[in-house]
Amino acid sequence: MTETGPRAMAAPTRRHDLDWLRIIAFGLLVLYHVGMFYVPWGWHVKSVHAGSGAEPLMSLLNPWRLALLFFISGVAFRYLYDKSGGWKFAGERTWRLLPVIVFGMLVVVMPQTYFQLREMGEIEPGILAFWPHYITDWEIAGIAVPTWNHLWYVVYLFVYALVLAPLMGLLKAFGRGPGAVLGRIWDSRFGPLLIIGLGFAPMMVYRVFLTPHFDVTHNLVWDWANHAYSFTCVLYGFFAAKSERFWRGVDRALPLALGLTVVLGVVLTPVWALYWDQVAEHAVPLWLARAGRVLYAWSMIVTLLGLARRFLNTDGPVRRYLTEAIFPVYILHQTITVAAGYALTRMGLDVWTEFVLLTLITYAGSFAGFEIIRRIKPLRPLFGLKL
Repeated sequence: MTETGPRAMAAPTRRHDLDWLRIIAFGLLVLYHVGMFYVPWGWHVKSVHAGSGAEPLMSLLNPWRLALLFFISGVAFRYLYDKSGGWKFAGERTWRLLPVIVFGMLVVVMPQTYFQLREMGEIEPGILAFWPHYITDWEIAGIAVPTWNHLWYVVYLFVYALVLAPLMGLLKAFGRGPGAVLGRIWDSRFGPLLIIGLGFAPMMVYRVFLTPHFDVTHNLVWDWANHAYSFTCVLYGFFAAKSERFWRGVDRALPLALGLTVVLGVVLTPVWALYWDQVAEHAVPLWLARAGRVLYAWSMIVTLLGLARRFLNTDGPVRRYLTEAIFPVYILHQTITVAAGYALTRMGLDVWTEFVLLTLITYAGSFAGFEIIRRIKPLRPLFGLKL
């Protein structure tokens, strides 16, 4: 990603801070999915050691991990559009994302459904015999197939890109016109407070009016609360991308955002872990906790944006390697986690040995897969890499 620079430099430079945040967010997403193997929440396969021990850490990651990625994607959309225009932007996004989605659904994700159905006792052993049914049967034991599972993020990003492509010129014009008022607000004495408040307010509206009616399903045509959150984060990134006033506002908002993040994290963690049943019985405490979760998510995003600008705006071979690697790693990781977890939890290992092995296998297998993919030209576009 490029920008005019965090200090209004004359020539565009790459946004190394956002590259690092993208790497960190995807890296944590991999670890989060390892954690899903151990918490009691619904997932494809489960460890024999699954319990509530990891829930507090998972609950701290869950509200903001994908919102941050959608925000960064919105920044990338702006730079890609400015570079190529609407039609080329749509074509480039189609070429980069559609092969990932199709190949991912038909090949990469298939073992996740296989091992899930094996754990449910719905199918016999034999992944190769299962594969044709996965592609052609539409539904197996109540599970729609073929499916995109964790690749829903790619699907939604692709759809948002196509929806926005013909509108980006209008959005830019709005940003130069009525939207420019916000630019002056970010520079005002109340700028830090308004960056927190104006980011929080729409998300809270969605929490009140959409979330109670639309569970998160990752069903493209019936996931409206999730769409509202995710699409709004993309728009935030698009408008923020080249607004130097916004990024100065983030710098100024960092102390406030960091303080809110820490306080809300400390307060909400025991509420989620120990007192949720009691809180849920009373409307006022319940909605205070829900509002706190929404505010915590946006405060964390502002905190990470500010910290990255301050400490991660650096380049080097590690950043360049991970910037290319992290998307294929994301595509591969959940299949490796599900397959390895299914096997490991049947070996009678203690929980910590199992967890360490599963984590190492997931990261090592995903990066080994990237090393293979990057060297085989026909595979590169199937994993989001340029030829």
